[in-house]
Amino acid sequence: MDEYTNLLRRLIATPSFSRDEAATAGLLYDFITANGVLANRSDNNVWAFNYHYDPGKPTILLNSHHDTVKPNSGYTRDPFSGDIADGKLYGLGSNDAGGSVVSLIAAFLHFYSRKDLAYNLCLAITAEEEVSGAGGIESVLPKLGELDFAIVGEPTEMELAIAERGLMVLDCTANGRAGHAARDEGENAIYKAIQDIEWFRTYRFDRTSELFGQVKMSVTVINAGAEHNVVPDHCDFVVDLRVTDRYTNQQVLDIVRENVSSEVRPRSLRLRPSYIDPSHPIVQAGIALGRKTYGSPTTSDQALLDIPSLKMGPGHSARSHTADEFIYLSEIEQAVEQYIAMLEAVVSQK
Repeated sequence: MDEYTNLLRRLIATPSFSRDEAATAGLLYDFITANGVLANRSDNNVWAFNYHYDPGKPTILLNSHHDTVKPNSGYTRDPFSGDIADGKLYGLGSNDAGGSVVSLIAAFLHFYSRKDLAYNLCLAITAEEEVSGAGGIESVLPKLGELDFAIVGEPTEMELAIAERGLMVLDCTANGRAGHAARDEGENAIYKAIQDIEWFRTYRFDRTSELFGQVKMSVTVINAGAEHNVVPDHCDFVVDLRVTDRYTNQQVLDIVRENVSSEVRPRSLRLRPSYIDPSHPIVQAGIALGRKTYGSPTTSDQALLDIPSLKMGPGHSARSHTADEFIYLSEIEQAVEQYIAMLEAVVSQK
């Protein structure tokens, strides 16, 4: 395990803020190729296939990200030091998602030369996850060919996140007609917006997710008016909308537009909800190891995949983006063992 611990320390020591990950992409490419793997690189994304890749077999994607957020002001340690103390490896990106990165690489290398696999393996360590950027996993998916399902490495304590909420941000505008506030003139856009905002607050969707409950809609920003004596002719507001596995983003958008009078403009439909059936062999392999299934409220690169995907990895989500971020060395060691055991249960099937 020392080589993977050392790899993670080198990743931590190399700043890799989103959209500026070239140095860690090079580091990862060099490490993978030094292990005898024919790797590929596009911008700041690195990927590889198992040695005995067979286009006639289905393919499992092993994906995690090597970009990080910027360190916050609460750090008491050097965020790039990679210090080890009391069984913890400290540093920016150690938990989110460096532990998953090195664990998935270790699992991939374990199977790399096997001739008897029922599935191909595709390892993809990608960029821009923290900003949901177009230059990350989304940009390399067309190069990876047909994929059957994915394991997405994120800190879940190696529990099985079988679903993830999608995210839509809606920019809404209620339109009225300007007039003098002292006279019965105009059509107040604020009053029209209030009616729509009340709909967002109270509406309940027909389909309820067993994992998440209701689709969650929250009005988070509002802006209208310029002068105290002018009836405003428009009112802008923003809605944060978390979509469950029972709907697509487009379906929810259609329902919203059917029920409000305001103009509704989604910033993106890219960040989709994800789901993998609990009966799927990879989920069952995790359950056999004593892991539990749950629905994750946070968004990851799962949102950009249109295949079944399971989110799981070493570390704890609550440590992500926090000061003095860390991961236990034992968590990485256990993750490698569990990834290998779960994949073995699937790739050995004939």
